[in-house]
Amino acid sequence: MDDHALELLRTRPELAELAAFPFNFDIGRADHVEDVRLASGAPLEAVAGDDTGGTYFVCGDGAVLYASSEGDAVLIADSVTEALETVIRLPRWCEGVRPGLDEEQLLAAVREGDEEAREQFAPELDAQRAALLSGLGLPERPLVELAARAEAAAGRTEPDHVLLNAEELTAYRLPGNSPRRSLCDVVLAPGREALERMRSGVPGSWDEAGGDAVLRAGVIRAAQYDRRAEDLPLLRFLLERENTERTEWFEERSLAAVLVGLYGRAEDVPLLREATGGLVTDAAGVLDEARKEDAEHHGRDPSTQSEFTWVELARRQGRTEHARVALIRMLDDTGPDAARLKELSRALERLGDHAQAARAQFDLLSLRDTGWDLAAEAYVLARLELRKGDLTAARRALERARAAVGLDGAVPDETVSEWHRRGLGRMITEQHLELVLAAVEAGEAELARETMGHGKVLLTTIAKQFRSSLGDLPARATWAVARLGRGPS
Repeated sequence: MDDHALELLRTRPELAELAAFPFNFDIGRADHVEDVRLASGAPLEAVAGDDTGGTYFVCGDGAVLYASSEGDAVLIADSVTEALETVIRLPRWCEGVRPGLDEEQLLAAVREGDEEAREQFAPELDAQRAALLSGLGLPERPLVELAARAEAAAGRTEPDHVLLNAEELTAYRLPGNSPRRSLCDVVLAPGREALERMRSGVPGSWDEAGGDAVLRAGVIRAAQYDRRAEDLPLLRFLLERENTERTEWFEERSLAAVLVGLYGRAEDVPLLREATGGLVTDAAGVLDEARKEDAEHHGRDPSTQSEFTWVELARRQGRTEHARVALIRMLDDTGPDAARLKELSRALERLGDHAQAARAQFDLLSLRDTGWDLAAEAYVLARLELRKGDLTAARRALERARAAVGLDGAVPDETVSEWHRRGLGRMITEQHLELVLAAVEAGEAELARETMGHGKVLLTTIAKQFRSSLGDLPARATWAVARLGRGPS
């Protein structure tokens, strides 16, 4: 890390002492209260702490994240040098400092806080501040500029600087007064901009939206929440493109059909019939059907839309970290809700975050009570644990799957009486064999042999067609275990 001010603190003890007291930026306290990491997986280094147990971290891009010992974390600056400017000139004891103040108001708030600090613990505050600013070579820039810079940094905490408890994988909260842009606004912004270009007749804007399925989805969503009487021609155009391309995301096609149908025009019936798969057949019911669909599934208020809608649109736009952070915060706030946990697990898996998906799946599994559901969700948990590289956890999950279907001496319930004749048997068997291969590759010979033993039982238990559908996986697993006994050739 190449930061001039931090290097000065590390090489000049007199400056480090001033930073530690009274300004509470102590490079000798660079140990956080628990193991943490960034949700993005970017590098993170603790460089200083304070007397409340809070810690200053430098992220891989040089930005500084402050994490409290109470579970809050927010970006405070783009560098340690900038962070020190704020810490020294807008110290935390100045409680009157808040967003929106002008220069005179900020100066007054600092004077008030400083006066109390002088009386209580820092009688030499002015001299100490001057010596530290001079020693670090920091400028006397306007306080309003410092405050604006800190507020802008806080607004960039999400998505790339979200802090996780490394063991539990829960996210640190944003402080209550931190600016935060909703995921809905983030993902709708391109669509809103494109919609305005289309409305304004910007050359090429219609072809741009029409030829890009993801942008087109955003435009349709934007038009849903900003409806205008003159939009019918562009809505028809968007629906025609949806009919032509027939992407896997049918929701936008359905929504575009509703938006066109709300105009109640008889000439749109053929277009609507194609979009709805024949549900719209004549002009008589077009308007009533559109109004019904709009009231039940769409509407004008984006806050009534499922959060997963914005997560999926973010994923399609390539905003992986935005989607990931939204899902993690949703998971942190989810209680014993099986349907929601299942949706979270699957959404996180689609993003490739197998660790967070496994966290959701583990909680989901604890809510299942029938043998079939236990076996099915344990299989998914094993798959996720294996993909995140935790072979021991995958083994435990498969133990639960076997117990749920009555293997290993367990007594199953009636819901799994035919498990071996259905796809569940194939899935459990497949996951055992995948674990065998992973264990061999990791050098876990005992785990590989033990799991292969269970795999052989499963292969003799499941229906013949499912054994055949596994292809060469059984042979590869068997051969990999056999080679363990022979050693390297």
